[in-house]
Amino acid sequence: MVKVREDYPLLEDGSVDIDSWIDRLQQQENLEDVEVLRQACVLAKNIESEAVRSGNLWYDNTTSFVTGLEMTQILAELQMDTPSLIAAVLYRAVREEKLSLGTVEKEFGSEVVHLISGVLQMAAISNIHQPYQGTVLGQTQTQVDNIRRMLVTMIDDVRVALIKLAERTCAIRDVKNASSDKRHRVAREVFDIYAPLAHRLGIGYLKWELEDLSFRYLHETAYKKIAKQLDERRVDRQKFIEEVLSALRHELDQYNIKAELSGRAKHIYSIWRKMHRKGIDFSQIYDIRAIRILVPSVKDCYSALGLVHSLWRHIPHEFDDYIANPKQNGYQSLHTAVVGPHAKVMEVQIRTHKMHEEAELGVCAHWLYKGTDTQQKSHGYEQKIAWLRQVLEWQEELGAKTSDLVEQWRNDIVSDRIYVFTPEGHVIDLPSGSTPIDFAYKVHTEVGHACRGAKINGRIVPLNYMLKTGDQVTILTSGQAKPSRDWLNPDLGYAATSRARAKITHWFKLQDRDQNIEDGREILEDVLKRLSLEKVPYEELAQKVNLHSAEDMFASIGAGDLKPMQVAHIAQKMLEPKEHQLSLQLPSSTTDTSKSGDVHILGVGNLLTQMANCCKPLPGDPIVGYITIGRGVSIHRQDCMNALQLQSTEPNRIIEVSWGDTEYTYPVDVQIDAYDRSGLLRDITILLANERVNVTTVNTQSDKKLNTARLLLTIEVASLESLARVLDRIRRLPNIIDVRRAHSGEKYG
Repeated sequence: MVKVREDYPLLEDGSVDIDSWIDRLQQQENLEDVEVLRQACVLAKNIESEAVRSGNLWYDNTTSFVTGLEMTQILAELQMDTPSLIAAVLYRAVREEKLSLGTVEKEFGSEVVHLISGVLQMAAISNIHQPYQGTVLGQTQTQVDNIRRMLVTMIDDVRVALIKLAERTCAIRDVKNASSDKRHRVAREVFDIYAPLAHRLGIGYLKWELEDLSFRYLHETAYKKIAKQLDERRVDRQKFIEEVLSALRHELDQYNIKAELSGRAKHIYSIWRKMHRKGIDFSQIYDIRAIRILVPSVKDCYSALGLVHSLWRHIPHEFDDYIANPKQNGYQSLHTAVVGPHAKVMEVQIRTHKMHEEAELGVCAHWLYKGTDTQQKSHGYEQKIAWLRQVLEWQEELGAKTSDLVEQWRNDIVSDRIYVFTPEGHVIDLPSGSTPIDFAYKVHTEVGHACRGAKINGRIVPLNYMLKTGDQVTILTSGQAKPSRDWLNPDLGYAATSRARAKITHWFKLQDRDQNIEDGREILEDVLKRLSLEKVPYEELAQKVNLHSAEDMFASIGAGDLKPMQVAHIAQKMLEPKEHQLSLQLPSSTTDTSKSGDVHILGVGNLLTQMANCCKPLPGDPIVGYITIGRGVSIHRQDCMNALQLQSTEPNRIIEVSWGDTEYTYPVDVQIDAYDRSGLLRDITILLANERVNVTTVNTQSDKKLNTARLLLTIEVASLESLARVLDRIRRLPNIIDVRRAHSGEKYG
């Protein structure tokens, strides 16, 4: 199959003769776009020569050019397309930073860049130092499971997986003369990750080679023992196989069955695995001697099976029909074990030529049977579906076992997970949408507390950056462990997991009470000011939230136990001044409540309601109703100047109302003060559009002397929480001085 390096045609100076190599490969594999591939090989060779002259050999002093040729040869035998072959030639040069992706894109196009970038992302797995035994950071899945799951989420093009398989095949071949530690590390990675991937893709010959070479370095004694037992019988085995092939060929010719026959020895790891799985000795392995029969059709397969059983005695319970019942990776064949000449047991495999190609090349075999019709898009779609089906089957094999989870983590159970690397190369799984803050608290509580920044793949990013699968995350810490209160603000997107939020909240609980009181007062006053909820009696408000004093209330807010918006809702009900408190209940003794739209009206039937334009009440605001003439009930905020005046002049037309359960949007006036700058209004409107907030009116006033601007907007929001979130987002825009809900009549007064 794959040619060894020493077989490359060489020039007089000892370098590879690219022209001869490509010509030979063209004859063997019938390549397309040979000239473009030749151009890539020349570029890779020139880059390698320059690195040698400068002494800049990056990867254990091995040649990236020759490795690229070997990868290309593997992929050519898998019948891969030209972009895949070019990507294989150039991959190591890009990985070793001898060649930029920009140059690759300029010379060979974006498709090649996409393939190389995908393989580079997968290459991060090779940096893992202790990847495979046990779990990391208390995770329920082992590192092997996490890495396989990560690969499933990363691979969006089957060619990326195949290029990576070729690269790891070269790597496991290269480590023969490396140190013992490196041999073991590479073998462990290949055995646990890439041999199963080759199996899942149905690429039989790569799977066998990866398993045998990995087994050789991981279990050297067992490997040598089985290899020695095979070597002792090699001459006899070959003579026996030739005898069987001759007899079988004669019998098939008698029945006019055109067949291609061959014999093989079972690969070493497969022998060892069967011995351990069945608890048997080497002498009891029936398929050490194996005969393969390739025929044109499925009908011929069963005809050939009948001839085999007529020639030699079939061993009971040693027959498998993988044609009628294919394996999960699509493998099809008939397997039977018989007692052959000289009473020696052998295995016979019977399949069609197409089945054999698919067994050897897996998903790559689809390229061999496209046909010459014009429905290339349909074929491409079918290939992609086949690939995705196999990946999904693999993912199902690795399916996470459900376990009893603590209630506080229940919100973290989502259908999508992401898989990221620690600086040491461990794979950590997190819920989709997690940030560096979530990662830091996953690593360790103290790392989370001390987090001050983050690098993703070596680049500094904001702490609310949304992590993606394959990212390598480095947390930047300070000597003082002190989380920010902003991390608890859900509108800012710093902490997405309940674990991180719980750790942050707990930290603030443990801080000095005086600091919590100071912070809590500042937080609450800021929220109340922006919502135009002023002159609130804090002691009375503390009683409403079941705390003994205002200081207790501030301390709870500062420690994160009490939400500011929860307190703001209660504060709204206390806004009416004592001197204006009047009985708003109609003289009726009934307590029936009828519902009109989204407002409950006490003591009356179903009436038309409308929101008063003077104060524009929102759900959560304390409200009263005023019975108009011909327009139903007008709903006002209780602190609205018009409503207070009507309570004095027409108290009989004032009724008690309350908010219903149906959610609508309501107009509300917002005042924004800012330092004037170009694009200010644009930034605000874009923010509101992203928040899905409708703007009905906009008025602007500029002060040229102070270089300030005041924007008066009417927006439509669903609730007080929605308004608070919008105000907080606006406040964080550049050049904003203040933003708050406008008082009644302030917008036009």
